[in-house]
Amino acid sequence: MFSSTATLRPGIAVGEYPQREDIRDGWLDQTAAGITGFLRQHVHGRSIRHVPFAQEVNRFSEDIDSLDEAALHSRVTHLRQRLYSEGFRDELVAESFGLIREFASRRLGMRHHDVQLFGGRAMLNGMIAEMETGEGKTMTATLPACTAAMAGIPVHIVTVNDFLVARDAKWMSPVYQALGLTVGTITEGMELEQRRAAYACDVTYCTNKQLVFDYLKDSLLLGQENRRLHMQLEGLYKDRPRTSRLLMRGLCFAIVDEADSVLVDEARTPLVISSKGDATQEEFTFKEAIRIARMLREQRDYTVRVRDKHVELTDFGKANVWKQVRGLSGVWTGAKRRQELVQQALAAIHLYHADVHYLLKDGKVQIIDEYTGRVMPDRAWERGLHQMIETKEGCAISGRQETLARISYQRFFRRYLRLAGMTGTAREIAGELWSVYRLNVVTIPTNRSLRRREIPDKIFVNVDDKWSEIVKTVRSLHQLQRPILIGTRSVADSEHLDRLLSAAGLPHEVLNARQDQEEAQIIAQAGQPGRITVATNMAGRGTDIRLEPGVADAGGLYVLATSRHEARRIDRQFSGRCGRQGDPGVYQSIISLQDELVKEYFGETLARLLGRWEKRGKPLPLWMGKPLVSFAQLAAERHHSKIRRELLKLDDNLGDMLAFSGRAE
Repeated sequence: MFSSTATLRPGIAVGEYPQREDIRDGWLDQTAAGITGFLRQHVHGRSIRHVPFAQEVNRFSEDIDSLDEAALHSRVTHLRQRLYSEGFRDELVAESFGLIREFASRRLGMRHHDVQLFGGRAMLNGMIAEMETGEGKTMTATLPACTAAMAGIPVHIVTVNDFLVARDAKWMSPVYQALGLTVGTITEGMELEQRRAAYACDVTYCTNKQLVFDYLKDSLLLGQENRRLHMQLEGLYKDRPRTSRLLMRGLCFAIVDEADSVLVDEARTPLVISSKGDATQEEFTFKEAIRIARMLREQRDYTVRVRDKHVELTDFGKANVWKQVRGLSGVWTGAKRRQELVQQALAAIHLYHADVHYLLKDGKVQIIDEYTGRVMPDRAWERGLHQMIETKEGCAISGRQETLARISYQRFFRRYLRLAGMTGTAREIAGELWSVYRLNVVTIPTNRSLRRREIPDKIFVNVDDKWSEIVKTVRSLHQLQRPILIGTRSVADSEHLDRLLSAAGLPHEVLNARQDQEEAQIIAQAGQPGRITVATNMAGRGTDIRLEPGVADAGGLYVLATSRHEARRIDRQFSGRCGRQGDPGVYQSIISLQDELVKEYFGETLARLLGRWEKRGKPLPLWMGKPLVSFAQLAAERHHSKIRRELLKLDDNLGDMLAFSGRAE
């Protein structure tokens, strides 16, 4: 596929800080785009059309296999000139992939498989490559990254944490260096000059959070005036124009690792740059709100909607609150403000729980990402909720935040001139990826045939029966020296299972937000004989679980899920921890109708109703239990999709208002 590279790099064609104009779709356009994306994935989502291209790369590889280093570098120099001037012509991309593969083989001792060529080409063309766990996504990313960088396009490779940023950049650096390309990394705590130097490299590895915050810093510096001609003129009459102080060179080409997590799961939360205010004046207000909230009674004074994370005061409750604050001044005199404060306090008490939604660490409240299971130490809930939770837990109260700049991941990533990604799970959200980002999903075949086997679910009515069955299953597998990876939904569940396994005398390791520093090490050892690993849904994404000798003959890694997550993709990601690169593996779920997901949609009533069919310690028939769990999961997916759509709409509207007022974001 031919593409002019001049329109993808900073310069005369697109300006010194290129980015795409915001897409503004109405409701009807979004709905039509969602349906289109779903259909496109089913019609065009296979990679078979890349087979002739891979054959062309293989023919070229045969020609250069015997060349010495000097001859290869001469080829690279000539290719870079042609890519810069002619763009991504098929024959040039094939030559580029062949050279990258040859240098990877010589420098790393690893050679790209044909299926990785498929994935690389899909990403270079601005698509999402859906690749199974263990298929080498880190290696695959070098193909489009090097090709684009050799064409003069700045490339951002975006991943989910600092560990993967540092690891992947270091691991792949020999390939980039062999091609004459520079590599930079952006991690927590770097100074502005270090960041500027990293973004000036041909390829920059960074986390999504750091990338967006750096973009917002640039937006604050540019303000509203970022027109190309104005910026060029400023460079003529100012000693230190704003362009010299910018961190980035624009939004040219991004390759997003774990694209489903970054582009969809985290799209529910906007990124905000803020200044901290003084909390001393508000400390009394928060304490008073928590005191009042604890005096109120559910149903009489307030109602709780767990699924929507919302608490609402009844008329009786509003009157009761007014009675409690009579005589107080300030914010308590306004009905709307005092009711909002008490509702936030009620939400902090009843909807947000330690070791589930947040972790108490070093005397601070740290949010736990519900999709990755990792702590997000720099995140805070908005509108005083964070301070209410700090008050509830007796922590020092942080200052309220004054927003300086704000953007959602959806709005940010749509601004790239070319966006691509890779993940193990994307087909379920193909419609949304097309609707929001205009990204096609292409399913890449595995290099070796999958040998993963799924055992039928066991669904219990009672949660205690579930845990008993899990311990029983783990004990029997451990006696066979099978390695077991057990997935839990929260820190609290992982620690509950920790106590049960300890009581049963079963040696094990626990990985949750408290041990996230050792995440890669714990997960890397999960394939050892007899190893029992309990993990929240972080489960070491990005780290392969290699089977020790003899484990494959015993049936491979046994992956055991203890609950359903709010998206089928998360379950599929977890099952993908076994059966990598043709290894054998087994996946099973042991769950209950008292798990959090089911309770959010059916409450306790369902478990009580079905209790009459329950035989103590026996699972429900699958024809009865599975549809109920599936309904709750699908409802959760629809609900979160709605939240993301509403956030994007709010973000667009807020952007319009800020533009009207003269502010950047």
